[in-house]
Amino acid sequence: MSGPRAYVIRVAEDPADREACFAVRKEVFVGEQGVPEDIEYDAHDAGAVHVLAVREDGVPLGTGRLLYGAQVAAKTGGDLSVGSLGRLAVTKEARGLGVGAALVSAIEDTARARGLTAVDLHAQTHALGFYERLGYEAYGPEFPDAGIPHRAMRRGIQP
Repeated sequence: MSGPRAYVIRVAEDPADREACFAVRKEVFVGEQGVPEDIEYDAHDAGAVHVLAVREDGVPLGTGRLLYGAQVAAKTGGDLSVGSLGRLAVTKEARGLGVGAALVSAIEDTARARGLTAVDLHAQTHALGFYERLGYEAYGPEFPDAGIPHRAMRRGIQP
């Protein structure tokens, strides 16, 4: 893509930004993919760092979250130096514009700023290539999550 991006990525600090994150997740995961709404939102949302991609006119385009610390130890094999990237969602209209990669980069920057050395994620199998292009490596067997096949992936991040 040439020229400046037509969107910004920011940490969702205020309630309106967090609601925009949840609205994108509802559109993509619940609406498009059929994930039951009662499992899309979880107890981790309260302590997560949410990031939001917003078009110049304020329309939300994508979101993702970072979990870290004791709250996520079960997802990272007990390693507190590893964060967990999750709930990465980009609206249909924004796909192909680099929004997903920009969100992953922002989440990695957030993890790095918190002293983490790696980021784990659970990728839908159709998205493995996307994450591989960003430096993630799959490990372990395929498993279902919300009825959708996933693989665990990890990427080391440099300080």
